Amino acid sequence: MIDEGATYMLSPHEERWRNERLARVMKWQAAMPYKSFIDDRQIQALLEDNTQPETKETLAVIEKARANTPKGIMLAPRDVAVLANTKDPELWEALFETADWIKQKVYGNRIVLFAPLYVSSPCVNNCAYCGFRHGNRSIRTRTLSMDEIEQEIKALVDVGHKRLIVVYGEHPSSDYRYMCKSIQKVYATRNGTGEIRRVNINAAPLFTDEYEEVHSVGIGTYQVFQETYHYDTYRRVHPSNTLKGQYLWRLFGLHRALEGGIDDVAIGVLFGLYDWRYELLGLLCHAMSLEKEFGIGPHTISYPRMVSALSTPLTTTSPYLVNNKNFAKIVAIVRLMCPYTGSILTARETPPLRREIIRKGGVSQMDAGTRIAVGGYAEMKREHIPEKEQFQITDTRSLDDFIYDLCENGYLPSFCTAGYREGRTGANFMPLAKHATVKNFCIANGILTFKEYLLDYASPKTREIGTTVIIPTYLRWLNEHVPVLASRVRKHLKDEEENQRDLHF
Repeated sequence: MIDEGATYMLSPHEERWRNERLARVMKWQAAMPYKSFIDDRQIQALLEDNTQPETKETLAVIEKARANTPKGIMLAPRDVAVLANTKDPELWEALFETADWIKQKVYGNRIVLFAPLYVSSPCVNNCAYCGFRHGNRSIRTRTLSMDEIEQEIKALVDVGHKRLIVVYGEHPSSDYRYMCKSIQKVYATRNGTGEIRRVNINAAPLFTDEYEEVHSVGIGTYQVFQETYHYDTYRRVHPSNTLKGQYLWRLFGLHRALEGGIDDVAIGVLFGLYDWRYELLGLLCHAMSLEKEFGIGPHTISYPRMVSALSTPLTTTSPYLVNNKNFAKIVAIVRLMCPYTGSILTARETPPLRREIIRKGGVSQMDAGTRIAVGGYAEMKREHIPEKEQFQITDTRSLDDFIYDLCENGYLPSFCTAGYREGRTGANFMPLAKHATVKNFCIANGILTFKEYLLDYASPKTREIGTTVIIPTYLRWLNEHVPVLASRVRKHLKDEEENQRDLHF
């Protein structure tokens, strides 16, 4: 399954870095303190034994998910197998309704907004599905300098962004030292009232001491996607002599992150590499292992599905590509199986599908105004720069257009980063999410960050609907549910009109 690009050689410097690191990785795997939480036979058996669940079984699992929500309890693997194998359209409508109910119960009717920032594309790996694989000579790779990162940040804050997920390749030019330096540059860059208040990371797994260094510069969540939990598929799409080819090293990457002091971690899988039902059970097993070892489940779960990438045939020919109908099921099951976690729906999906999935799947976070070319925000008017992109997104709307669409559908757009900065992370965040009280902070801080956006960045039409419809709607919600907090929010809203910023709870 690995393409002919595998014949391209690494430079001597890249090969030396890769080999030295690979030797360390192999040593870690040999002495690994954990037992794999992925039992292939057990997962396959669960799916095969529950291929035709009865209606009463599915309804019982849906009711169990509702009962679990205020307790923060995940579904059992068999429960997820039952849902994944359910075929009755009426039952799926009940499941979609429940996914939305759970999201409203835990987080309220707000959508947290962020932007992905790709800062490096060189990579020593050669993954069959990735546009940035080393062997893909159709891609122009680059690692941004600190000055170039500053320009990207200015472009982002000039339209109103406050939180990022920064994406790195696995390469000597973007190692943990570069990660630390780049994050510091992001936080140091301001433009008027514009600033990035929290940086999350999507990058390769690190050693514990490297995580400690990255944690020291003030990151939010560290995100590592396993890509596929299926052993044989993992081996087929990742060459064995690469860093990415080490299954167990990656599988326990977030365990090491928590050992290194990082508070919040995030899991995900690339749907389309293998049977989506298997991958859902893999995600659940991953979340259960984090809970077992650290008492802290994933802060977010992502479910990107394979989309077209330049000179990367597997992205369009895989027999496991996920259609829209099954994608909606995946997102909804994620919400039922892990009620407390943030659920991230990305710009890989079209605007109409995103509108549909927000409600059906209980989505809580989305990227907007997205560009994924390295250096792409400095060229915002160009929707696609294929030779600089890992894959192709399909929602290229501006941040303001995206926000207006959310408002028309009654959602509260939020740029909140207060939880990270007020210590509501890790063990302090989980009780709030698991007992469905975190939404009180979510709504209050969402109102305040949205007001900032309306004052500083919004178009006239967005300012109008935000000021006359959205903020009054959610102030009424606070009045009904948390009246003491509502009065404080009103005061802060007046303070913001007097040019005070970053007021939060």
